[in-house]
Amino acid sequence: MMKNKTSCDYIIVGQGLAGTLMAYFLEEAGKTVGLIDQPDERAASQVAAGIINPVTGRRYVKSWRIDQLLPFAEKTYRAIEDKFGIRIYHQRNILRSLFNSREENDWLLRTAEPGYESYLLDTAHLGKYAEHTVPAFSYGEVSQAAQVNLPLLIETYRKYLVENERIITDHFDYGAIEFEAEQVRYQQLCAKTIIFCEGHKAIHNPFFNYLPFRGAKGEVLIIRIADVDFEKILKHRVFIAPLGNQLYWVGSSYVWQYQDEHPTAQGKAFLLDRLADILQVPFEVVEHRSAIRPTVKDRRPFLGRHTEWPQLAIFNGLGTKGTSLGPFWAKALQEHLCQGNTLDPAVDIQRFVSE
Repeated sequence: MMKNKTSCDYIIVGQGLAGTLMAYFLEEAGKTVGLIDQPDERAASQVAAGIINPVTGRRYVKSWRIDQLLPFAEKTYRAIEDKFGIRIYHQRNILRSLFNSREENDWLLRTAEPGYESYLLDTAHLGKYAEHTVPAFSYGEVSQAAQVNLPLLIETYRKYLVENERIITDHFDYGAIEFEAEQVRYQQLCAKTIIFCEGHKAIHNPFFNYLPFRGAKGEVLIIRIADVDFEKILKHRVFIAPLGNQLYWVGSSYVWQYQDEHPTAQGKAFLLDRLADILQVPFEVVEHRSAIRPTVKDRRPFLGRHTEWPQLAIFNGLGTKGTSLGPFWAKALQEHLCQGNTLDPAVDIQRFVSE
């Protein structure tokens, strides 16, 4: 598309979660955008369950800056729902299996700490899981959790971009970039800045591949379970998350050393073994998917302009918590690019530039 478009304020490369949110906030700020993206069914945004989990890890700690990120994320996804007439944000508590008395005691101690009362319930309510799963030693329940339908978000926004001739379906050619005094040209397009939102593919980007990406491969199953109607998300070593129409997302495995992006027999066996430990009802495997998550060494996103080529910027490294991180930091980068606001040092890529 964009047949008759020769200029815009910003070119965005990649239309996963990062690129979609970046385009949304730039357009909300009155800027024109053009996107370049080659769809990939194995992109992390297409495979992820979109879970927002406020309390994570073996120590049951609040996710980084979740008090700030969570309300902004909900506000953003609700605004996108209103704009496009879709429903993508689903509030769903997370049931967390506790496997021994030590884990239960640690959980109870955490529920009593200041700042956790709005996220951890005093009593877990299993609902239909009590009837159809193998009981754990005990359970905790996380409130204010949510699940965002990322494929629907991206599909809806892509349709909007196509209808408005703002997207080119193609692989990006780094060698075709032409730098000018205060702008940058790519093929027929001219813009102030190119923003790279490429996910794990950024390791091939010659301008930003110095950043310490640590891609992690994850494999998931989409299964069908008839007539159980699980409403909450269950974390029992792996997640079981409702997708609707008797479908459930099961995942994910974590592999740091991998050969490619494709699903493996080992990954499938791992997930099936975990399901055998949990479910007491029959299920059907509908799909087996895999993706590479764009994880980061210090677990903080990558935002900012290139030091030598300020016409280039990056928004990446959202990793496993991209659904909660994405909206707040996309807005922060939009304000940095459009208004010159200073980026938070915790996410600014200048933290990796040698003095």
